[in-house]
Amino acid sequence: MATLDLLVVAAYLVGMVALGFSTQRRAAASQEQFLVAGRSVGPLLYSGTLAAIIIGGGATVGGVKLGYTYGLSGMWLVSMYGLGMIVMGLLLVPRILKLELYTVAEILQRRFGPSARIAGGVVMGCYDFMIVVVATISLGAVAEVMTGVPRTEAILLCSAVMIGYSVLGGMWALTATDIVQFVIKTVGILFILLPVAVWRAGGLGGMQAALPEGFFSLTHIGWDRIAAFVTLYFLGILIGQDGWQRVFTARSVAVARTGGVLVGMYCILYAAAGALIGAAGRTFLPDLADADLAFAAIVNAVLPVGLRGLVLAASLAAIMSTATACLLATSTVFLEDVYLTLKGSGGSGTVTQTRLLTLVLGVIAALVACVMHDVIAALTVGYNLLVGAIFVPIIAAMLLPRGVPEAALVSIVASAIMVIVLMFFFGIDSVVPIYGGLATSVALFFGITLVARSRVAARGAEVGIDR
Repeated sequence: MATLDLLVVAAYLVGMVALGFSTQRRAAASQEQFLVAGRSVGPLLYSGTLAAIIIGGGATVGGVKLGYTYGLSGMWLVSMYGLGMIVMGLLLVPRILKLELYTVAEILQRRFGPSARIAGGVVMGCYDFMIVVVATISLGAVAEVMTGVPRTEAILLCSAVMIGYSVLGGMWALTATDIVQFVIKTVGILFILLPVAVWRAGGLGGMQAALPEGFFSLTHIGWDRIAAFVTLYFLGILIGQDGWQRVFTARSVAVARTGGVLVGMYCILYAAAGALIGAAGRTFLPDLADADLAFAAIVNAVLPVGLRGLVLAASLAAIMSTATACLLATSTVFLEDVYLTLKGSGGSGTVTQTRLLTLVLGVIAALVACVMHDVIAALTVGYNLLVGAIFVPIIAAMLLPRGVPEAALVSIVASAIMVIVLMFFFGIDSVVPIYGGLATSVALFFGITLVARSRVAARGAEVGIDR
């Protein structure tokens, strides 16, 4: 990689750390400032930062990989993020934002008691941790191909930057860095890489002539994969802590609702761009041994010195936004939902506790990423656990006025075990674990709820007879 490209990337990384230092004092004022930016973020910052965290490593590297493999139908994965954001903004945000929560699992305690919150927090924390790993793997894959730096060293360097500004500035650092990352990403991917890659492939006409049959069909990827993307990513985005923690930063329901819809539309546009970039790359790089490297290989093949560094910075921006959001989400969940609830403190943690836990979890995620390489597989593990185990009780807690504590706890624990067992027997790529987990969750949650309410009704009838 040319010296100019490396200088562009180095300037970007240094700038991110500098922004972390600039927000350090403001974030340290209180746990509310550190975790949710004082619930005071306005519309422009909110929309930009929310888009930055939703579009990350899975959406960028994974989206181009799917486009390279399946063509335009590869956009289904990222489009489900967008559809989820639109539904969340229109239907769920007005109900939840006024509760002034720190975590999604906190609502489980309000409806079902502390045990459900702890169980939900464990699952949510594992999901967010896996997304951190996904993003960190993506960083290594992109940097390895584009700069020649070995993957392990690239992962450790980028992780040090991410952990540094996350620990320093918390949500204020993430908000400041994400708006910069959003701009870089939008320019680099949508306005530079997309048109250049399509031009290199001979335009849309040239792509249609050169690509395998079905590459311009939205169903080429297969209805089973489409159904899995809907189940995993549309449902998952509705309840993920990383997205909701950004929602909690909005200064009003109007800001959060409008921002969610706009970000959802942006995600669908980004999904189409990623699929087209990948499909274009298939025409002039038809024999890549590893489709996970398609994004970086396409950038190297079509962009000149300087622009290549900008697009590398854009890809790092996309990935780091999600990684840092999920890293802070992981530490928030494990501290607030698990540790403090187990301890029975009845309050929130301190900035020092959150910073320390963020540091420890960031280091662990970097080490895991050094030995794990499949982006889509890691993403699937996280979403299998999230949707299969806690989607039903969390949505029920959001929509229902009352709940049965045993129903939530038993369904979370049993479905999480079911998902893990089914992944072991059927493999990570199988759709069986997610559907098995969801079926178990629905059956146990509503079955136990109906039995408990029947018992209450029977007792009430007995009291009426006695009287």
